[in-house]
Amino acid sequence: MSQASSPGPGSFTPVARSGHGVRRNRALPAWPVASILAFYPIWWALGLGVLIFALMAVPMLFLLIRRRAAGRPLRLPPGFGWWVVFLIAVVVSIGALGADPAGTVAGHATGRLLPAGYKAIMYASLTVLLVYTGNLTDAELPRRRLVKLLGWLFVVTVLGGLLGMVAGSFEFTSPVEWLLPPGVRNKGFVQSLVHPYAAQIMDIVGEGQPRPAAPWGYTNTWGNNFCLLAGWLVVAAWQNGSGRAKFWAVVCLVVSIVPAVVSLNRGLWIGLGVLVVYVAVRYVLAGKLWIVGAVAAASALLFVALVATPLGGVVGARLDNGKSNGVRSFLIDRAIEGFRGSPVVGYGGTRNTLGGRNSITVGESAGCERCGNFTVGGNGQLWQLLFAHGAAGTVGYLGFFAYGLWRFRRDRSAIGVAGSAAIVTSFSAMLWYNSLVTPLAFMVLAFALLWRNSTEGETT
Repeated sequence: MSQASSPGPGSFTPVARSGHGVRRNRALPAWPVASILAFYPIWWALGLGVLIFALMAVPMLFLLIRRRAAGRPLRLPPGFGWWVVFLIAVVVSIGALGADPAGTVAGHATGRLLPAGYKAIMYASLTVLLVYTGNLTDAELPRRRLVKLLGWLFVVTVLGGLLGMVAGSFEFTSPVEWLLPPGVRNKGFVQSLVHPYAAQIMDIVGEGQPRPAAPWGYTNTWGNNFCLLAGWLVVAAWQNGSGRAKFWAVVCLVVSIVPAVVSLNRGLWIGLGVLVVYVAVRYVLAGKLWIVGAVAAASALLFVALVATPLGGVVGARLDNGKSNGVRSFLIDRAIEGFRGSPVVGYGGTRNTLGGRNSITVGESAGCERCGNFTVGGNGQLWQLLFAHGAAGTVGYLGFFAYGLWRFRRDRSAIGVAGSAAIVTSFSAMLWYNSLVTPLAFMVLAFALLWRNSTEGETT
């Protein structure tokens, strides 16, 4: 018989006796989280995509309940009360789905229930992901492994961007799509969930310009995730310690410049600037002044690349073509106007505008598919929060992540800086990007890493 030893994290230890024998603590398996991240390209190809988060939330919730029933305490993230306020606002605001704010297309609550219910389910699923990941120990899912999985998804993002560049029209019918009845799978909302494609074709700087989207569904989501995941690749490579890992990380970052520019995604470019400035400031405050030289060298190389290659022309053409500026301003005005009409809990979801920004008679047509009927709340997470969930939802959502930034502000480890940088970047992105589903998933995973760093000891 082996000698007794003190139990380590995640070990099975007796905690209580009952008439049925000894109840034991139950370790949480890593596979519900790890499989989402490691196999996301497969989920995308199968047509599950973002749906995998809701599907995996079921076993995660079951495992959390089972472990709690076994006597092992369930920890909640710091500032969780803010998030609960947000979730309550999401549920309560569903009661306002039947309202038709001024200037929006009239409709019935039942017709709006499906997208509102979908969002509520996804918010709940990502809450489970946050709690589950935060309760995992390093014996169950090491933080280093989770960082590597997030870094891997940055590589996937770059590969998806390259695919969108060279094969912009690539798409296929997924297995899940095949299984759905024709009347269901042909709906636009369902197509956005189950139909894989490489790029969105838009006419921003030229007719039929492909903009990378794979495997995240939309070009804006692709750009948002690019910013949220880039830092994790660097942390993963430098934690590895090998020169080979660092070399390939640098190669990936250099190559990523091409799809990042070709995506014509100004929000992505701004987000990368915010990311670099934030990290540089954190390192300077920590006394690591070498970061200034590193940023200067990287900026010089980027400038040379833009000047010496056609990429500079692409950037110039995009800056000269601000077709979406007027629409964005119009939708921001409509969102704020709607917020004033229902300031506490909002309207439960988005609405379509009557006509366009110049006339209520302008609408979509075969000759102008992007004319009118714009989505209020579809041009940024902040505007969607204000319009759909009012002040209560907005304060709860922002309060949770802002509290996390303040709570973990002294974490100067690589994970601490990368995690807080991801959240800061998301704050800037919410002015033009919506966060559900994958961007918010990566935000809560960044929060979970910061949270675990504070309880299990900072990692370098």
